Amino acid sequence: MPELPEVETVKRGLGLLIVGRVIAGVEHDWPKSFPNSQTDVDEFLLGASITEIRRRAKVLLIDLSSSYTLVIHLKMTGQLVYRGTEVFGAGHPNDSLVGDLPDRSTRVTLTFQDGSRLFFNDQRKFGWIKLYPTIEVPNIDFMKRVGPEPFEDTLSHTDFVQRMRRRSGTTVKAALLDQTVIAGIGNIYADEGLWGARIHPVRRVRDVSDKELKLLLDEVRYVLSLSIEKGGSTDKNYVNAEGKRGSYIDFARVFRREGQSCPRHPDVMIEKLRVAGRGTHVCPVCQVE
Repeated sequence: MPELPEVETVKRGLGLLIVGRVIAGVEHDWPKSFPNSQTDVDEFLLGASITEIRRRAKVLLIDLSSSYTLVIHLKMTGQLVYRGTEVFGAGHPNDSLVGDLPDRSTRVTLTFQDGSRLFFNDQRKFGWIKLYPTIEVPNIDFMKRVGPEPFEDTLSHTDFVQRMRRRSGTTVKAALLDQTVIAGIGNIYADEGLWGARIHPVRRVRDVSDKELKLLLDEVRYVLSLSIEKGGSTDKNYVNAEGKRGSYIDFARVFRREGQSCPRHPDVMIEKLRVAGRGTHVCPVCQVE
């Protein structure tokens, strides 16, 4: 599933590509991918221009001049790929991982007045695009429950420790993955942050010191920032708004490196185990249970 850096990368790309464009048409082939009434589409989507692209946790928000917002969750395999005829013609960028569109995985296509298009691809069909009044977006159940953004100025180290302590009986990895504790962190960056802080993911939060938790926040912020700089992580399906891969996986310290040397201990191999229901990567020397 795309995590915070991947969704942030898509947000930034779309901000450069589609803000100001007017939506002329929409097509979809799977009702659950676009569960909106035709009345709302006709009144609030068609003819509206895109005013802003935002992100909250792993959710994209496309604000419209009609005072409505497209709320988009990519889920496991969702992609948002822009194709502008003035740049690419009928084809696609040479370094794109996505071929000609639409393809078999295309669920929703937004066509703009200038003929360019935004494609929502989703092989597994779990993602969706929903149209909400902008004023109602904060009242969506998920938005009310989700924790603070990792980079919020108001999220101090002390606040982070307190939020983690609410899950004192769970493993530290499970608490880090809990979107009500902190927003946007998934499997990749949980593994990377825990390795950076030298915390074994199976340790219970109650057994992790405040000092270690504060370091964990620093490490999570570091790996998230680095991944955004590298365009996110293309582990399986993720691509940016132009269909290109992100390169963070090439810089990962433990994720997908099982059987390879730990960057801190060249003679020690990274191991893979299962924690919080997820494949988890650890160094047995850096991270002691």
